[in-house]
Amino acid sequence: MGFWKSLFTTSDAATASKQTAGVGYIAEAKNTDDSRIFFSVDRTIDLYELEELCDAVGWSRRPIRKVRKAIQNSFLVITMWEQKSNRKRLIGFSRATSDHAFNATIWDVVVHPDFQGKGLGRALMKQLIKKLRSEDISNVTLFADPDVVNFYKQLGFMPDPEGIKGMFWYPD
Repeated sequence: MGFWKSLFTTSDAATASKQTAGVGYIAEAKNTDDSRIFFSVDRTIDLYELEELCDAVGWSRRPIRKVRKAIQNSFLVITMWEQKSNRKRLIGFSRATSDHAFNATIWDVVVHPDFQGKGLGRALMKQLIKKLRSEDISNVTLFADPDVVNFYKQLGFMPDPEGIKGMFWYPD
């Protein structure tokens, strides 16, 4: 529960919130190789760059027009960027849909393989949940592939404690 508790206490030492630093800019962390990592809620991203990020982790290709529509209709989109000199590179992406009152569901959390295992996925999730909590969303759910379930468990997510309530319908 430490991860969730940290969302309600003092700010994380690795990230410093800077709402005024740019459009959609929400936080940054200094990287060890003279680059910086920053998070943004600006939705104007190159969808082909997002496709390359998803390719890097082995996700199936999705039609760009549908990805654009999914982003436009999301309640929240948070991206993670590496900046070296004047070069900016998309290294993480996440989004959430919501009823704008009680519930949100997290989708499409992805971190480039070169940046995995460094705590950046955790930082991306922290930014996403912190922003959802600031909107007074209290019930946060997500869908995860079996190989990343333990990652989310470490962040305090758990299978439905009251048994399975979710059901799915797929076209034939």
